[in-house]
Order: sequence, then structure tokens, then C-alpha cells
Amino acid sequence: MDLRKLRLNDTTHSKSSEERDEYEKDYARLIQSPAFRRLQGKSQVFGAGSGDYYRTRLTHSLEVSQIAREVARRMNKAYPFLARKEHPGLIMDPEVVEAASLAHDLGHPPFGHKGEEVLNHLLRADHGMAYEGNAQNFRILMFLEKRAGSGSGLDLTAAVLLGINKYPYCLDDAGRIKGVYTKEWEDIAELRRKWQMPDGCSTLEAQLMDLCDDIAYSTHDIEDGIRAGKIQMNRTFFEDERLLLNLIQEIVSDPGYEPEDWDGVDMKAMVKEVLASFLTQWETIYAECNKEASRTRREIKARWVSLFAHQVGIIEDTAKSWKRVTFVRDGRQDLNLLRTMEILKKLAWVTLIKDFRVQRLQKRSEIMIQRLWASFIEQDTGRLIIPPDWIENYELHKSRWPWPRFVADYISGMTDAYAEKVYAELFASKSGSIYEMD
Repeated sequence: MDLRKLRLNDTTHSKSSEERDEYEKDYARLIQSPAFRRLQGKSQVFGAGSGDYYRTRLTHSLEVSQIAREVARRMNKAYPFLARKEHPGLIMDPEVVEAASLAHDLGHPPFGHKGEEVLNHLLRADHGMAYEGNAQNFRILMFLEKRAGSGSGLDLTAAVLLGINKYPYCLDDAGRIKGVYTKEWEDIAELRRKWQMPDGCSTLEAQLMDLCDDIAYSTHDIEDGIRAGKIQMNRTFFEDERLLLNLIQEIVSDPGYEPEDWDGVDMKAMVKEVLASFLTQWETIYAECNKEASRTRREIKARWVSLFAHQVGIIEDTAKSWKRVTFVRDGRQDLNLLRTMEILKKLAWVTLIKDFRVQRLQKRSEIMIQRLWASFIEQDTGRLIIPPDWIENYELHKSRWPWPRFVADYISGMTDAYAEKVYAELFASKSGSIYEMD
């Protein structure tokens, strides 16, 4: 049996003769799933529904999948070893990367990272459990979602499941802040054993998906920020000392910050250089586009995506006896480009997420999630105000579903608008009708 096409719970017992057909099944299962559709109502940076221009989790996932698929095709031409298929984790199938990219954000709750932070705090504080978006991905894909012929999960191929698994750890192990919940990790770990994956290493496809997620975030979110007026394309904004210091603070306080990656680099000078270069590029393109801001936004975004995407390559990871997908120049990791991308990511974070109006919205969403949680967490009363189909499913699977996890699953599956609707029904003076369908 092809280990990449293996399905953990295949109930149809039908195997397509071509690998591509199996991955097309995965693609269909993903885009037809309710969890995927709900991404259209979940925040990327601006709240879903803030306007008809800004990205949601759905459009972001589609853009990541497009970038990743095209990069995978190019890499298959550039690296002959990929065609030899020496190891199931050292293959770069564009269809697998595309499917993994579409699924990579399914576990995000309403209201973006703030929702994730609040749910994690609520679960940990009183119940000793964790909530984490990447782990929730696997709970959705392997348990919560349903498909025809299966009562539990979408039963994706091993290649796609491991292509989503960018943090190959059990979240419940000591010290882990990202990973997979214990129940799903048992199956993921079994697949990794079958593949003989080195400990702590992700497949090339998972690494590519992760890097393309960063590419999309560092370019598309900036486009949205410029459109919203949060990033002002003038020298007063880009040369503001407060912006410079805030960017540096965000870089060094990031949990993924590695001081050795900045060895010998004057961080302040580099941040100033990247900001100045970005503004100069904008001014040049603005003139080329006859001073049309809309065209300029799209063009500068496209050029940065192209720059990043064409520098993606594969190098030897000697420390892990594995291979690494990263930016590559002259056969070596291009740390300078990685630093540049990090600066642009933090530019989006500082100017968008840290904006006081966005912070007000996040405080509002924090209050809503906390009060929804308080309404549902007492099982005797909570079960009376949760939709019956959820309660029926809980009763069927409660041996695998402690009530606090069930409540977290229910809240995390909400779109921003649905969370606000339920909140209004519970706490506003008047909202909607009892005849509305959930």
C-alpha cells in the first residue's frame, strides 16, 4: 500500500489507481465541509464583515494554497531528488500542498488570535486543558467534521494530514505551546512511525505550506492595511521613531525569536532600511501606475509575493539529518530575506493588530467569548441552550468529549457574526426571532 495514500478510517475500501485521484478526493472533502465554508465569516485581521475588500480566513487560505501550489510545481523542476521519491516525507506534490494550505486555518475560532487566546485561558484556568488553533485543525478534520459514509472526520490521506502538521508534537507534553491534542496525536504519531519520520521534523509539504502562510501574511495583510489607511504611505509615517521601536520590540518579544538569526546584524539599521526601501518602491510604482493607489497596492503586493516565492528552496538540515524548506540563495539559507519578511510581518502586526480601534474590537470579542463560555459551561443549564444536534453528537461521543472541550468546540466553530448573534440573544434586550434556524 502506498503510505502517502493511506487513510486511517477508509470506510469505502475503494482506492483510486492514481495518487492524484486520492488527493482530489481530499480537496473535495475539504471545500465541501462546513468548517471550510465558515472561514468566510472568520476574521483574518479586520473583522469579517468590516468591508467587502478585506481578507477573511477563507480568502487568506485560498491565497496561501495558490502560492504554495505554484511554488511546489517550480521546486519539482528545480530539485531532481524530489522525483526519486526516496522517502514519503521528501516529496513535493502540488495537490497535497494545495489541500494542506486550504485546511491550515480551520481550527481558528471567531475573532482571530484573540479568540484563540481567550479560549485557551478559559480551558486552562479551570479545567487543565489547552486550546490551540493548529491542534483544533486536527480535531476538526479527524473527529468533529462528518462526511458521507463516515461518522467521524473527513478521513484525509496521510500525505495531506502530515502536510498540515507543521508542529509535529503532542500539545499535552510538558512545555509545548503548539502541537496536536493527545487523542489525534496518537493517530498522527502512528502515521509518522509508518513513514519513519525523524522526531520533530515535518514533511517538505508541511514546511512549504507554513512558509507560504508567512509569505501571504507578510504581503496581503499589508495590502489590506494600506487600503484601510492604517499604513500611511508617506515619509512621516515610515520614519516615525515610535514605529521603528515598536517593530523592534515585536520582533524580539515574539516566541519564535532566535537571537542567533540576528547575529552580527544591526537590527535597528535593518528595520530602517527595509521600511525606507518599501516606501521608495511604493513611490516608484505609484508613478508607474499614474498615481492610482489601487493599482499600486496590487502591484507592490504582487512583486513582494513573487520575490519571496522565487527564493523558496530546499537545503540540508544537518542538525536533524533531514531537509529544510526555506529561502535559499547560492545554495545556503537566505537569512537576510527571512529577516526582511519578519520585519514586514511585524509591520502588519504593529499597525493593524495594535491599532487602538482594533484593540477595542478585540476587547469586545474577549468579553463576548467569556460570557458565552460562562453561559454554556454549566452542563445542566448549558445543554438547554446549545443546538440539539450538537447535544446529540455529544451524547454519542461523550467518552471522547469532556464537557469543557465540547463547549470549546462549539464556540470555536462559530463565525464572528454567529458568535455576535448568540451573544445578542443571551444578553441584548431584543434580537431576532425564536423561529430563526441555527
